[in-house]
Amino acid sequence: MLTPGKSLLLTTVTLSGGAVMILELLGTRIIAPYYGASLYVWSALIAVTMIALALGYYLGGYLADRYPKLRLAHVLMFAALATSVIPFSSATVLHLTNALGMRGGAFCSALLLFGLPLTALAMVGPFVIKLATETLEDVGSTVGAVYAISTVGSVVATLLLGFVLLPWLGTRSIIFSLALILVLMAVVLMWRDRQGFPANRGVMPVIFLGLLSSLLSVKGYASPEKTNATMRVLHQAESIYGWVRVVDNQTSDARLLLSDASVLSAMSLSSGQTLLHYQTIIASLPVLRPAASDALLVGLGGGHIARELKAKGLATDTIEIDPVVAQASLDYFGFKPTGEFIVGDARYEVKKLNKQYDFIIHDCFTGGSEPTHLLTVEMLSDLRRLLKQDGILALNYVGFTRGEGTEAVASVYKTLKSVLPNVKVFITEKTEMTDFIMLASNSAIELDANSRDQRSQWLTDHQYALSEQGGILITDDYNPMESMQLRKAEAYRDIFLKRVAPELLLI
Repeated sequence: MLTPGKSLLLTTVTLSGGAVMILELLGTRIIAPYYGASLYVWSALIAVTMIALALGYYLGGYLADRYPKLRLAHVLMFAALATSVIPFSSATVLHLTNALGMRGGAFCSALLLFGLPLTALAMVGPFVIKLATETLEDVGSTVGAVYAISTVGSVVATLLLGFVLLPWLGTRSIIFSLALILVLMAVVLMWRDRQGFPANRGVMPVIFLGLLSSLLSVKGYASPEKTNATMRVLHQAESIYGWVRVVDNQTSDARLLLSDASVLSAMSLSSGQTLLHYQTIIASLPVLRPAASDALLVGLGGGHIARELKAKGLATDTIEIDPVVAQASLDYFGFKPTGEFIVGDARYEVKKLNKQYDFIIHDCFTGGSEPTHLLTVEMLSDLRRLLKQDGILALNYVGFTRGEGTEAVASVYKTLKSVLPNVKVFITEKTEMTDFIMLASNSAIELDANSRDQRSQWLTDHQYALSEQGGILITDDYNPMESMQLRKAEAYRDIFLKRVAPELLLI
């Protein structure tokens, strides 16, 4: 029979189940800017969640049986306090774990930040089972009901977070709100069990008011004006894909468009021209197809490539997954669409297109956190469908010319060549880590070594003989690029920390 007391207990376990999923998902929003939105971060968070659940289930059962003075309200209060500490401690924890590298750092930061609150939330289930079980005969149904309702809470919270809360509120606001809700639930349980809290009941309003004041002032934490001697944040917003910032560096005359630790665009403040050399080269594609009239740009960034192509008489359709990035390109980088302006996921949007293009520029691989699912045979085949017979697909990929990690570049080259037979490769700089510009077509790509055009001369001088050796065919079914790119990701992150500002990786 469902009594008011049992209903309250089931409500509590529903809340705890939802809170577990919210913390697990929000973990990527806190750790990913520092360690990248990679498989390593997700694996670390899932592993820490599983460890915390196992430990919490055991501790909850042990303490519920042996310490009757420990109440469910105590457990919820501890979970609330441990949750509310996360935003204040994240910067310190991320800095401390930095020396452990991307994999070790991601795991240890997840453990230190989320281990305690997740363990406390996992303890709720055994306590509720202990309190809700009336006779030995109904143990099975009670346990089943507790875990079923907890799972329902997890499902509802997951959908609510992804579809409503994250687009509406910031990460810190959600964390403080969650802590506040847990405190409120603890207050209700304490009031129900008034005899168990004769001495310390007065502490609850103090804790409640403290968390409430943190929540009310959360805007100051969620959007800090992070600046230093050279960097000034002009704009920042949290999208469903990460933290997007527009930053001016007066010393180097640069305006940067950042998404977490990825530099999407760099523009000269004085001239308005791109500072990313590969973009200048890719925008020179018309020298290879003088009769070209249109292009598709996948990955907008600040829109510099589209602007350069417009200057050469080409209308350019653009696809950008992040609406916050798209808006920043309009507001801070002077981008003006010259064709269809599409905001959506490239894998989905490309399938909807029926138009064919002279050029397709696949510019989604900055060296930071990269969408490796856009490098597969299946994705490149979808792009090939949109190419005219003599059209050119241009793909920029940051990689190494020698040493560990060259297999990643070789894999991209091998995969691209399996889709489009004629591929030429160029490097922007003759250094160990550089931009590889790959041009692929159904037709031959001819370079005129005798041309006086500086763009043609550059292409001739920077052509690179890339080998498929060590490379694999990247498919949707088999895509180990995350592990292949580990050295590059760590090197890129080190460059970001040294040249940009580490505080920009903190929420």
